[in-house]
Amino acid sequence: MLKLFFYTWSKKSFFFFLLIMSTLISITSSSWLGCWMGLEINLLSFIVLISLPLNFINSKLTLKYFFIQSITSLNFLFSILIMFTCLKIFKFIPIFMNLTMLMKLGSAPMHFWFIKISSKLSWNNNFFLMTWQKISPMIFISYMMNFNLMIYTAILNMLISVKGSFNQNSLRKLMAFSSINNLGWLISTLLISENLWILYFSFYFLFTFMTCFIFQINKLFYMNQLFNFNNNFMLKLMIFLNFVSLSGLPPFSGFFPKWMTLNNLISNNQLMMSFIFIMNSLIMIFVYFKMIYSSFLMISLKFKWIKSSFNMKMNYVMNFINIFMTFSIMMCSYMYMYI
Repeated sequence: MLKLFFYTWSKKSFFFFLLIMSTLISITSSSWLGCWMGLEINLLSFIVLISLPLNFINSKLTLKYFFIQSITSLNFLFSILIMFTCLKIFKFIPIFMNLTMLMKLGSAPMHFWFIKISSKLSWNNNFFLMTWQKISPMIFISYMMNFNLMIYTAILNMLISVKGSFNQNSLRKLMAFSSINNLGWLISTLLISENLWILYFSFYFLFTFMTCFIFQINKLFYMNQLFNFNNNFMLKLMIFLNFVSLSGLPPFSGFFPKWMTLNNLISNNQLMMSFIFIMNSLIMIFVYFKMIYSSFLMISLKFKWIKSSFNMKMNYVMNFINIFMTFSIMMCSYMYMYI
């Protein structure tokens, strides 16, 4: 299964390389025009990745993604031209540019396209949409940030993600709403410092990769598929550990970046914002617990018509990696806290 996982990307290696390089071009460019060119290369390369293999569903997703991203690219180019020609209205450009980048990120309240596209993409493409594609827009937001707009956007992301996660049967939609929830945290870290944003994004990148990797090799797309793995307690445990780490439940390692963020928000007298973040995190933890506890209750049942389809050797490797990464990062996090 591991060979199959990497083989699917071997055919797209050139466009995958362009995807990585375009982001690096964008964030290292010394001019706004270079940033725009990097975004365009990124758009074209990711469109090719989500359009393969060629079928009707992927064609619809490609058109939707291209339409949304083209609008944001045009708005971004328009704001750059206005910036250098009409200096009298320069004070409105940061707001317009931030709204453009928030739309490109799939942030609330412009998140509807993000949910629809994520619900149909493969786990490989979903992983890059939820992680790598967020880097360039968030870096651009940090260049010209409107503080009040970002505060309201972060809170709105929290509220909408919690509402959308309830009674969700699709794992891809659940991960999409989880991405919107973590986007609120990422925006709040940008308000504090870029180093804290890098720390939070690194943890988020790691746990999203682990979760998407588990779902990909076991071909999990809906909640009821978790009942098929009645004899595999470790698989359900690893899914549970990754979800609670994403939600920030202590003492798991996902709690560490959220604790750092809350500590800095409280130090900056953002008490109401901190309270909203804490309450939303508790609700997200409840959602993940509600999702997984019923599948744990079915652990003793054996259905004769259900046969396990995953490779047991691959499953042991996956369990070892997940346990090692979860607890090693947890120990490193708490060692850092007490230094």
